Amino acid sequence: MSTEPSQPPLTRASVEEAHALIKPYIHETPVLTNTALNNLASTPRTAAELEGTEWAGREPANPIIRFHFKCENFQKIGAFKARGAFHAIERLKQEPGWEESGGRDKGVVTHSSGNHAQALSLAASIAHIPAFVVMPAISPPPKIAATKGYGATITFSGPTAPEREAVTNQVMKFTGARLIPPYDHPHIIAGQGTAALELESQVSPVSLNAVITPCGGGGLLSGTALTFSESKTKVFGAEPNFEGANDAQRGYYSGKRVESVKSLTVADGLRTFLGKLPWEIIYERRLVDGIYSVSEDEIKKALRLVYERMKVVVEPSAVVGLAVALYNEDFRKMVETEGGKEGWDLGVVFSGGNNVGHTNNNKRWPASRSLECWIGVAGYENPRWGFASNRKVSGSNAWPPGSLISRETSSQYR
Repeated sequence: MSTEPSQPPLTRASVEEAHALIKPYIHETPVLTNTALNNLASTPRTAAELEGTEWAGREPANPIIRFHFKCENFQKIGAFKARGAFHAIERLKQEPGWEESGGRDKGVVTHSSGNHAQALSLAASIAHIPAFVVMPAISPPPKIAATKGYGATITFSGPTAPEREAVTNQVMKFTGARLIPPYDHPHIIAGQGTAALELESQVSPVSLNAVITPCGGGGLLSGTALTFSESKTKVFGAEPNFEGANDAQRGYYSGKRVESVKSLTVADGLRTFLGKLPWEIIYERRLVDGIYSVSEDEIKKALRLVYERMKVVVEPSAVVGLAVALYNEDFRKMVETEGGKEGWDLGVVFSGGNNVGHTNNNKRWPASRSLECWIGVAGYENPRWGFASNRKVSGSNAWPPGSLISRETSSQYR
């Protein structure tokens, strides 16, 4: 579906140029550390914990890990996607003949289940460019509402990639709008890589041994790989493995890109397959050192830990990298072997903080008093259990009503 001409290969310089363009429009999100999570990651798991897993009977890994969390949940629209969207819009404005040919009036179009939809809608509205967004009808209501709030014209489609692309083609034909895809686009990838560029600078003088990011379509992972392509810092991807959602991992180790994913993983932002351009960077150029995956339960446990230990609101997709570092014994053994007694300084990108009140098949999270409190106050709506923005709670885990508010009403995310 791409309408972009061929371009020279993306490099770290591409990411640096992107950052210079988008700095006026984005937040430099914070980098957080956490002693409790460092200690947990640096403690061997017990034999009982490994029982029933593929690592049962093996000696538990004993790595030393120091986390540096890049919190893109504090980014505009609540996710890293703002970076790529603003970069794509800024590049479009610079394109010779685009405005003279009526491009500004025709607008831009994309297909997305939520975060890229919001990001492009915001970037386009600031540039006074119409935005047309194709969203699956099953998209989370808060993401639909937020996308509308940024002024986009929404058209609904079926949930699969072919269905979304078919509707997008119809919108393009009717409006003449320029396609800005969610991840398979050089400007998007370079923009997403700016999160890692900031991370590298923010942790200085510490030199990161590795960075791990979530991987869905691959824009964030491939952009991160470009950022560290000229350094000794290793780059890893993380995915859920539920119902084959670990397509990038399977493709990476088989040598063939997987072109279809049908998974209802709780990490809804990672339900798509790896794009062609990210694949070239990740696999063909060998800029990524490995891809690991985790289970649904491990994602949920990591999410609970982030809330309880860091008091940070993130979405399930955001914590897959942390889950790998805590629960994937292959990754942990590799860190133990390569890090030795010195251990590793590991950058972990929290990709976003949207859709925190929704889970696989719209089921509620497993019973946890603190998580119930969090979801109850956060103000997200789930058709299975209603709106609970002012739910009464008490005790040491209580939050005052309104402590956390929905993305649609928080100026921090605009």
